[in-house]
Amino acid sequence: MADPSNRRTVAEINALSRKILGAAVRVHRELGPGLLESAYEACLVYELIDAGHKVERQKPLPLKYRGVQLDCGYRLDLLVEDVIVVEIKAVTDFEPVHTAQMISYLRLSGCTLGLLLNFNKEYMRDGMKRIVLGLE
Repeated sequence: MADPSNRRTVAEINALSRKILGAAVRVHRELGPGLLESAYEACLVYELIDAGHKVERQKPLPLKYRGVQLDCGYRLDLLVEDVIVVEIKAVTDFEPVHTAQMISYLRLSGCTLGLLLNFNKEYMRDGMKRIVLGLE
């Protein structure tokens, strides 16, 4: 899924992740905790597109098994600029399964950086988790 022609440096990916996190903070300041994930997703997509970023929402993520591509219903909440996977949550706390899910999404998509964003926190900084898979 990651586009090899869209190779980015680690510095570029990190700069983009900071922009995404900044947009998440803006959304959280405006809305606060307590809403559905879909509300935060829609507002974050608006923020990122308004800032000129390419964002794919609810992007299907196929699974390859024994050389066969299967549609198993996996979907990335957001794929930003074809390089960063964003998973949006509105939960009390991150659970180990959320990290495992992101690692699986990164492996399946070919992306190296994932952002878990939990909007159900008093302060957004307490609901952010970066997951890196194979950045050089």
